[in-house]
Amino acid sequence: MGSTRVLVVANRTAATPRLLEAVRERAAEGPCEFTLLIPDAEERSMGDWTLDHALPLLEQAAGAPVRGLVDGPYAFDAIYQAVRSEGVEEVILSTMKRSYSRWVAADLPGRVARLGVRVTTIEPSVPVATSS
Repeated sequence: MGSTRVLVVANRTAATPRLLEAVRERAAEGPCEFTLLIPDAEERSMGDWTLDHALPLLEQAAGAPVRGLVDGPYAFDAIYQAVRSEGVEEVILSTMKRSYSRWVAADLPGRVARLGVRVTTIEPSVPVATSS
């Protein structure tokens, strides 16, 4: 059995303890390859800074290298492209708190689930939600 390709989608939440724990738990479930996607970066340099900060922490949580991508300006389009071109089978979507999140307001988790991939949504102070 090969590795499952997991796309971690986050911006300002890319290095939060809750997301790191979700990656750690997913890695423990079985072989997988992680890619961190930073969509919606207002400027490319902001996305690159987030990657520089988050990748070492995510690699430690995953126990393996994590590939990094910066894309945008639209989160769904960037995710759609990665799912189709990279063979992504799962998405871990880390959002801001529900009251602040444009992604939650735009039903990004539901839209991504309709692509036919397993979606785990990580949101501060809310139990982890997975849909298939």
